[in-house]
Amino acid sequence: MSSISTLLIRNLEDVFGENDPVRRRAAVDEIFTEDCVFYEPRGTYRGRDEIQQVAGTIKATHPDFRYQPMAPPEELGDAGRVQWVSGRPGEAPEYAGTDFIVARDGRIAAVYLFFDKLS
Repeated sequence: MSSISTLLIRNLEDVFGENDPVRRRAAVDEIFTEDCVFYEPRGTYRGRDEIQQVAGTIKATHPDFRYQPMAPPEELGDAGRVQWVSGRPGEAPEYAGTDFIVARDGRIAAVYLFFDKLS
């Protein structure tokens, strides 16, 4: 079982930030429930297989980008959020977002991705 803050950071780094599909899949299996759901502006993805696939597709569009939390994750009950930016290390961020998760039994049951404006 993981804390909500740990789940938020692992989702950024080990799932959506991971280039290696084997390591990404291991992280998905470890931190997501079997019936997990990922909601983002362009679609909804259900289950570990679909999350693994969309994370790989997103990462392939910018393999050298890294996600950087803007502040420590926040937790409230069985939910949490983290605001982040993404881009090439050492350069200005290309985009920003907020991940909101709902956890169940120490795993992510749902992720909601909101894109934010860069300030």
